[in-house]
Amino acid sequence: MKGVHIVVGVLAIGLNGAAGLVGTWCWWRAQPSVWFWRALRAGQAVLVLEIALGGVLVLMGRKVSSLHLIYGLVPLGVSFVGEQLRVASAEAVLYARGFSSAAEVGELPEDEQRAVVRAIVQREVGVMALAAVVIVVLLARAAGT
Repeated sequence: MKGVHIVVGVLAIGLNGAAGLVGTWCWWRAQPSVWFWRALRAGQAVLVLEIALGGVLVLMGRKVSSLHLIYGLVPLGVSFVGEQLRVASAEAVLYARGFSSAAEVGELPEDEQRAVVRAIVQREVGVMALAAVVIVVLLARAAGT
């Protein structure tokens, strides 16, 4: 069981690292990427699996340090907060451009609508890429404790 936990931990770091790198690149270039979202969601799923496996090991009597528990569980909170900030991204972009609702954007010419949507997606990618990078740092730190 411990070996599976290690493999899943490495996979969680790798997938979140890939999401962080691809997401940062996409944010910088202001280009959406389906591969970023796939890597991000896979990283989040593996993170949940990693935490579940760690919980099983703790319930089976494995001793772990308090730091390991903190660094192992905080990434779940980072992911949750990142998702909340991602959801708020649309409102922030709309507000910054002087719109009070998405319906107002629908009244714009098509090219201007695309520009607003592009800005929203860019901000969402930036927020989630940053969350993925923070998760990698925390998981790496957990692995070292």
